[in-house]
Amino acid sequence: MKYVKEFETPPRVTLKRSIIIFIGNVLGMYLISFFGLGVNISDFDNIALLVIFISIINAVLWPLLTKIFLPFLVLTFGFGSLIMNGMLLEFFGPMFDIKITGWAIILAPLAMAIVTTLLSSLLTIEDDSSYYRSVFRDAKRKRKEEVKNYPGLIIVEIDGLAYDVLKEALDKDLMPTVKSMLDDGTHTLKKWETDLSSQTGASQAGILHGNNTDITAFRWIEKPNNNQMMQCSGVSKVKTLEERISDGDGLLVDNGASRSNLFSGDTDNVIFTFSKILNLRKLYNRAWYSVFSNPSNFARIIALFLAEMILEIISQIKHRVMNIKPRVKRGIMYIVVRAATNVFMREINTSTLVGDMLIGDIDVAYSTYLGYDEIAHHSGVRDEDSWFALKGMDKQIRRLVNATKYTPRDYQFVIQSDHGQTNGATFLQRYGESFEDFVKSLLPKDMKMFAKMSSNEDHYAESFIPFTKNNDDLIDEKEMEELGDSEVIVLASGNLAMIYLTQWSHRLTYEEINEFLPELIPGIINNEYIGFIVVKSSEHGNLAIGKNGTYYLDSDEIEGENPLEGFGENIVRHIKRNVSFTYTPDILVNSFYDAENDEVCAFEELVGSHGGAGGSQSEPFILYPSDWDIGCDEIIGAENIYRILKSNLKNLKEGDAYDK
Repeated sequence: MKYVKEFETPPRVTLKRSIIIFIGNVLGMYLISFFGLGVNISDFDNIALLVIFISIINAVLWPLLTKIFLPFLVLTFGFGSLIMNGMLLEFFGPMFDIKITGWAIILAPLAMAIVTTLLSSLLTIEDDSSYYRSVFRDAKRKRKEEVKNYPGLIIVEIDGLAYDVLKEALDKDLMPTVKSMLDDGTHTLKKWETDLSSQTGASQAGILHGNNTDITAFRWIEKPNNNQMMQCSGVSKVKTLEERISDGDGLLVDNGASRSNLFSGDTDNVIFTFSKILNLRKLYNRAWYSVFSNPSNFARIIALFLAEMILEIISQIKHRVMNIKPRVKRGIMYIVVRAATNVFMREINTSTLVGDMLIGDIDVAYSTYLGYDEIAHHSGVRDEDSWFALKGMDKQIRRLVNATKYTPRDYQFVIQSDHGQTNGATFLQRYGESFEDFVKSLLPKDMKMFAKMSSNEDHYAESFIPFTKNNDDLIDEKEMEELGDSEVIVLASGNLAMIYLTQWSHRLTYEEINEFLPELIPGIINNEYIGFIVVKSSEHGNLAIGKNGTYYLDSDEIEGENPLEGFGENIVRHIKRNVSFTYTPDILVNSFYDAENDEVCAFEELVGSHGGAGGSQSEPFILYPSDWDIGCDEIIGAENIYRILKSNLKNLKEGDAYDK
């Protein structure tokens, strides 16, 4: 069997698109010359001749150059393609009496891409076929003679998108591709519920490996391991975590691909996968060819990157001028981080997935798109910045779905999220004092305390500084010294906080804490912005304590008011599982939840947060093919998403779902 389905050939560039590319390239080159940035020309007409000539040269030589220099392009994270473009211009320019020197080697191809992208946007000329056309010829050569006679599966994760926010985006017609999947009846949308730790580390461990046991929160202390601090970020830490949770039967173990995930799902076909990113041989992946197969593609990505930075600058000014609240300080570095997540990694994901699909060999791919989560953290869950990110995300889904026209086998799609987010002013903004300072005020003055309150690296964007010590552990030497000397450690994961009393090697009981530190528990409970705490009593077992009542978790008895009311029907189940973990803190603290305004207060400085209980942060979604069998029960916990995906992937290979 040669092919299992009829597929098309991507159409050639339209005349209108060709004219736009030509004009954009000419104007881009001219602008660099006009501003004296290293392009010297004697006649404007010569630019047009050079652009035509370079277009012909690229059509002939670029595929070969990309294959030869692909390792260089990957290790320079794409900037090598700008240099290669510029060197071609520099080499052939003198033939047309054009001299290109200095920074113009990079600026000229970049300006050409920026102007072309701008013109395409202004004239609303979308050319999705260029995504496919540039890699189609190479993909055909790489295809195996015998193509598999069952569909592959592409799983797209939209990091941090809650079920109810997705529904709003669909109602606002911001995601027409996803809406059409529902309207056409090909897919079904269902809400699922995270574990207590509603963050990427716990969720992706469950989804990709079927096991998130002992992942208490984003960051925790391991008393049995000499008070080592473990976390769901940092390349060495995530590598260690995967070794703990993996049994060798991950979601992607059978001919799978991992794109921009924390964990690998037990595949070696990885790009931007933290658990294996230190392995340089795995960083270089032939799938990168899809990104660089078009000579202007990476320059286009940089152009979009710069545009995103401008949008963020405008957003910061707008939020301040209009006094939009809650608001947090974003800073200069965040401008780059936003562009990196919402453009650079987004485009890399889509390009490599399209390449995988056009070849047709990959059975399952899992890819995380980080942009919405990053923006919602800083702008707000329903801010116009966040809606803009979802519009861009829908375009990526459209490009993936449309790619099936050109694939030798069918591909099915699952769109899902790993957790949601809940909005709200932070603890510091509400109380006027940070949570760590508040806790410190309840302790004896001579007690040494260490606090690490930021968990925004849970999607690893801000920590992505490849192959550096900072990326390795995200804690500097001074902090390491403070951590080692501390007697109390306070950690945050959104609106969930952990307090470890490290003078003692065991988990202290409620009675012991009250004896040694009598002001600590009453002080925390009585703070108006605390919802409940969880401690272990020597007499009654695990307790959830609120201001006006106690839930006895071991006996399911309630004294006074139920402190867990409003945190979801399954909150007791989640807490019971979490306190069974090896590294449960001495005191686990969850902020209050204002159901009327749908707000929590994070213990870190983020507008939209996740990590604990309260609101939409615990309510992600899964959009799956309607002919799948996922049962009628509600989906509780990330490990059950793994089971659903794994069983239906097996059905696809055996032909059950496909035959329907």
